[in-house]
Amino acid sequence: MAAPVRDQALRTCARGLALVVLLATGLCSAGCSFDLSSLTPGSSKNAAPQASPLPAGSTSEANDTNPADALLHLARAQALAQSGKSAEARAEFSTALNLDPHNAQAFYQRGILYQSEKQYEFAIADFTSANGLTPLQADPLLSRAQCYLALGKNQEAAADLDEAVQAAPQNGQIWLARGTAYERIGDRAKAAESYSRAVTLRPKDDAARNGLARMGGRAG
Repeated sequence: MAAPVRDQALRTCARGLALVVLLATGLCSAGCSFDLSSLTPGSSKNAAPQASPLPAGSTSEANDTNPADALLHLARAQALAQSGKSAEARAEFSTALNLDPHNAQAFYQRGILYQSEKQYEFAIADFTSANGLTPLQADPLLSRAQCYLALGKNQEAAADLDEAVQAAPQNGQIWLARGTAYERIGDRAKAAESYSRAVTLRPKDDAARNGLARMGGRAG
């Protein structure tokens, strides 16, 4: 690549990364502990993303990969999502993924949009792709488990949460969700253990305290 062209590409990528840093936190403002730095494009290039179901009117045919341009569409998607323009944001996330199919951040945040709209199957597919690209991150597992719980797939949720607590043992939200999953399954011992850990980490969380009480335990 000629030096001027290479320099221009690097400047474009830098601008995109700056926008991502400024805008990326919007979708996680409701208590999400997601580590965005671990989901930058290229953080796991050897992992193969799993195919997500495509919404009506979209195409499965990807363009030539261009991670620098993908960052610009990702930043635009984040800004649109913050403004409540979900449809436009999803389209920008999809464009970013066409340009860079290894962008775990775009998969995760598009999944959050689908989850907020109760399109759980689409959300699960995107969280699965994000998890495949960043397997040591708890947030895609937690989000996928929440979707499974919404669909009544409690065993699948429990399996995800077992893995998530290994990745983030200090995350009280994960222990709370795990308690819910095991309570629904009927495993009172694991539910009580999970609620107890949630109370330890979040002493004022009424949902955790009430869950522990239902399992016959007492909060300290």
